[in-house]
Amino acid sequence: QSNLVESGGGLVQPGGSLRLSCAVSGFTLDYYAIGWFRQAPGKEREGVSCISGSGGTINYAESVKGRFTISRDNAKNTVYLQMNSLKPEDTAVYYCAKGPPVGCTIVTDLFGSWGQGTQVTVSS
Repeated sequence: QSNLVESGGGLVQPGGSLRLSCAVSGFTLDYYAIGWFRQAPGKEREGVSCISGSGGTINYAESVKGRFTISRDNAKNTVYLQMNSLKPEDTAVYYCAKGPPVGCTIVTDLFGSWGQGTQVTVSS
């Protein structure tokens, strides 16, 4: 059974940084894409970034390009999302999810198992 657990969220001032972690178990991380998504109150869940199983394909939403960096450590079964220059509009619950075995496209329907989410609040 696939299991994903997010951590690292919190309250940060605008311009600050946070690093989210997604610890996975129950499947081999090397074989699957992992995506990060977020959902703000009253809004639909949106894709933020994803990384393929090999790490060779990475995609970002336009709204986070140049500020967020996704990476993976397969030995630790963990995927990270480094978030810099945070803005109030980045406030949301952030989720990681298990994607397909090939490629990486930030489309919600392509991702199956989901974590419980971690809250990120950007406010002064």
